[in-house]
Amino acid sequence: MSYAEINGLSMYYEVHGDAPVTPECPALVLLHGGLGGGDMFAPILPGLTAHRRVITADLQAHSHTADIDRPIRLETCGDDVAELIRHLGIGPADLVGYSFGGGAALRCAIQHPDVVRKLVVVSFTFRADGFYDDIRRQQAQMTPESAQFMKETPMWELYERTAPRPEDFSVLIGKMGELLRQPFDYAEEIRKIEVPTELVFADADICSPQHICDFWALLGGGQRDAGWDGAGRPGKHQLAILPNTTHYSIFMAPALMPAIEEFLDA
Repeated sequence: MSYAEINGLSMYYEVHGDAPVTPECPALVLLHGGLGGGDMFAPILPGLTAHRRVITADLQAHSHTADIDRPIRLETCGDDVAELIRHLGIGPADLVGYSFGGGAALRCAIQHPDVVRKLVVVSFTFRADGFYDDIRRQQAQMTPESAQFMKETPMWELYERTAPRPEDFSVLIGKMGELLRQPFDYAEEIRKIEVPTELVFADADICSPQHICDFWALLGGGQRDAGWDGAGRPGKHQLAILPNTTHYSIFMAPALMPAIEEFLDA
């Protein structure tokens, strides 16, 4: 458990497992969802650390990492993750991000491909309108004032227990609401991505099956039959749809770890 001074941020991280870091078995960096922290991955950590060094990191204003005077943006979070990897001297590392962390992981791979060996994006949209309409309406209602209504949730329990300044919870809610109201479309950058990438979604996710297909198509997937020998597959990329899962359960689903490990170990 430690902090790294990165881009003006005192970024909290934990190192799990004692497996050696090698080119064949690089370190794995896990990035949590919005309003969460590295603790979210506790259910799957034991399996991942059996033969791999794992680093969990708390992104700006989340959990143990205090906020600083800048907006929360996926682009700056991607820069922070890249600098953490360089600070720890573990690059290129494998990078797995869920939801908000999936966006940060994606931006890290786009902006700093030299520090990422393989990328796994779990339950994240590539475009702002990828979310279902009712989800976008909920996102629009996230303001500092709405923080008081979230104090019966697991997100508040984690924040109150781990944050250096629990009184900043309303600031976090306000900044995340502002982030979620920002338009974004990463389609053109995803088309050019060279880092081997796996997309993982729930079968009942926060976005439509059509959006998932559109995301997969940006990586060259879903364009043709792969053929008997698999030659028509989209190169080094993969897609996984986990059964009986939702956006809110996928990060601790038993099927997630095998899907991730199969891709990373290939």
